[in-house]
Amino acid sequence: MSKKGIIFDLDGVIVDTAGFHYLAWKHLANELGFDFTEEQNEDFKGVSRVRSLELLLEIGNKTASQEEKDKWLKSKNDEYLSYIDGMTEDDILPGVSKVLNYLKTKKVPIALGSASKNAGPILKRVNLYKIFDATVDGNDVSKAKPDPEVFLIGARELGIDAVDAIVFEDSIAGIQAANIAGMVSVGIGDAEVLYEAHYNFNDFTEIDIQFIDKLLNS
Repeated sequence: MSKKGIIFDLDGVIVDTAGFHYLAWKHLANELGFDFTEEQNEDFKGVSRVRSLELLLEIGNKTASQEEKDKWLKSKNDEYLSYIDGMTEDDILPGVSKVLNYLKTKKVPIALGSASKNAGPILKRVNLYKIFDATVDGNDVSKAKPDPEVFLIGARELGIDAVDAIVFEDSIAGIQAANIAGMVSVGIGDAEVLYEAHYNFNDFTEIDIQFIDKLLNS
């Protein structure tokens, strides 16, 4: 049987920084004179920062020069970074550490596959950076999910074939990316939203070791 590897998204899977993104986008929207709701924020999950700004400007019916966009992208990121500066191990989502530690004891290769350009600093803040065998983030890719680039690079870094990769994701774009790559997709979150996933759980507290073993042995 060929060696399996697991690739984890970051936001909403390992840690919940989606709330920080929302607060930062909302702050920018308010500065530009309009509101931004949590419901609208759902469309931003798994989407690049540049595309997220385009969506925000569409919501506010705003046009802008490239210079203005660059300034707003920086101010949004600075605001976001101010939130993640205060992160600790307590920000790791419930049940995640148990799964990661089990995978390490089984010597299963694990990678991070995230659109976030701040993935490295976040992992260091929550003391998980060294547990991953590979970290692929927004600095390493040119195409956003649902393009599978981030996961294909992750599989390559782990030295496994795409068909032997298992992806944990909380966004529909990420699930689609994993499926396009021919990987097994595990949705973390609302099953009605992530209905294209092969498996689905509300969060990691619902995932037991038997399920992990089943994935690794299938």
